[in-house]
Amino acid sequence: MFALLATLPIVVVGLFLVVLRWPASRAMPLSYVTAVVLALFVWKVPAVQVAVASVHGLVLAASLLYIIFGAILLLNTLQESGALRAIRKGFTDISPDRRVQVIIIAWLFGSFIEGSAGFGTPAAVAVPLLVGLGFPAMAAVVAGMMIQSTPVSFGALGTPILVGVGGGLGSDPGVIEFAAASGFAASGEVLSPAFLASIGAKVAMLHAVAGTLIPLFVVSFMTRFFGPNRSFADGLRIWPFAIFAALSMTLPYLAVAVFLGPEFPSLIGGLCGLAIVVTAARTGFLMPKGEPWDFAPRETWDPDWNGTINLHEAESSEPTMGLFKAWLPYVFVAGLLVATRVPELGIKSLLQSVQILVDWDSVVPASMAAEKLMKITSKVQPLYLPGTIFIVVSVITFVLQRMSGTAYGHAWRSSGKTVLRASVALVFTVPMVQVFINSQNGAGGLEKMPLVLAEGVANLTGAAWPIFSPLIGGLGAFVAGSNTISNMMFSLFQFNVGTRIGVSPDWIVALQAIGGAAGNTICVHNVVAASAVVGLIGKEGAVIRKTLCVFAYYALIPGCLGYAIVWSGSKGWFNAGTILFATSLILLIAFAVTQCSKGSTTKNTK
Repeated sequence: MFALLATLPIVVVGLFLVVLRWPASRAMPLSYVTAVVLALFVWKVPAVQVAVASVHGLVLAASLLYIIFGAILLLNTLQESGALRAIRKGFTDISPDRRVQVIIIAWLFGSFIEGSAGFGTPAAVAVPLLVGLGFPAMAAVVAGMMIQSTPVSFGALGTPILVGVGGGLGSDPGVIEFAAASGFAASGEVLSPAFLASIGAKVAMLHAVAGTLIPLFVVSFMTRFFGPNRSFADGLRIWPFAIFAALSMTLPYLAVAVFLGPEFPSLIGGLCGLAIVVTAARTGFLMPKGEPWDFAPRETWDPDWNGTINLHEAESSEPTMGLFKAWLPYVFVAGLLVATRVPELGIKSLLQSVQILVDWDSVVPASMAAEKLMKITSKVQPLYLPGTIFIVVSVITFVLQRMSGTAYGHAWRSSGKTVLRASVALVFTVPMVQVFINSQNGAGGLEKMPLVLAEGVANLTGAAWPIFSPLIGGLGAFVAGSNTISNMMFSLFQFNVGTRIGVSPDWIVALQAIGGAAGNTICVHNVVAASAVVGLIGKEGAVIRKTLCVFAYYALIPGCLGYAIVWSGSKGWFNAGTILFATSLILLIAFAVTQCSKGSTTKNTK
């Protein structure tokens, strides 16, 4: 019963946002109220703790809005300076085919940015760049969210593994004992970094399999929902190039994870993929035959596809500056993100030293709480946030590209207006998350809501748990908006379930990390943030309805593989996991063949 009750905030989001198609600004307040009512009257959490969690959520929402503002400002600056026109011309020279462009920008450039910064930054960079190239805003957001899967587990220099899994498993004696028995000696009571690296390698292996189809999913969904023919076939026809682009990223990514550790797989994988795929595209290797695929004329687009940021002029006019000068701001962004995230350079610690820190345990008088508050600390590091980098690069762009003060002022004003429209949804979304995940220590004697939910699923599934393990990780990320937080919440729980059912628990933790990455494709506040960057407000449910299929695929395929691996010793390799995995692939191939056949028939008829 409590597990079912714990699903209510998620059910409210699904019902009102996805099914009834309410905007997030209306659906998320209902979800917040649901979480608060459950916390106060079922979990019986002290009211002051609910209030503190809500305020903490507002602080996090403000940080997120700051990042969104910086990303929008950089986009508007490039539009006003004319750089977007040159960038579009450069991509047209590589290939005018929109399918090729979305793979290069969303999949490869997005993976590189995820590896260097994480925390939703790829959407803030890649999504507006796609819109600047002439993509419908909703198509850009859907593409940007779909790739938030494979690279996410190693985003921000491995934070979801090193901080998420490492913090989740912590110094638990059972985990340290298992790691030592597996050959990874602990340093005192601290978990061995080599053990975390071994989990990271397992995560990369599963990602490399599931991620192989992600670029093909991206182009197929783009042509089906936003193409002139509304056909999967138009995207599926590029399958050789899409698979090649996937492997160009995932193979270096896997090699780095296995041999170097969890810090650089996405960053190096994205860079290698960019070098390989751009070179291949220029030489015509595996490029699609026939006319380049493009969207229908802009005037025929569904109004729901468009954001409030109008880049039509940037798309249609001839460039007024060179390609290098136009791309320089993105070079600065990438360079600064990497430089400020690598600890050895010393910049990271310097920026992080400037912080606003509030320990709510010490702020709230003891007399206001029925019992000691669960420890909640609000920390803001303004110089370290990607928003600061975006703003700094915007100022540099203003100087280097010799913009007029009037044009730059317009960029600031329009950016502020767009952020204000997005703020309504986020000021309820993030506090709801914080109430949901900070709901333990109540008089009801219950664990926090996510753990109660996960325990209920574990009790129902038993030995089949590996198949459902990624789903729990995904739900954690869906609610929390972060693979790192999902891993912190559930890694020890997943480890203990693996031990309970008698399988290798480190593989179960790896499945948790996979699901946590996949959950980013449907995470509400990531969708709100990505949409806000291009002014697509109130259409969050429409985005999630499309990315939900990718999440289902990404939770199922690794889950089946994980089941096959952990039970191979006792049940052999021909088990339920391998059967489900093979069946899923056959169904996907059959669907693709059917869609291509339909597309060919329609084309011949025309």
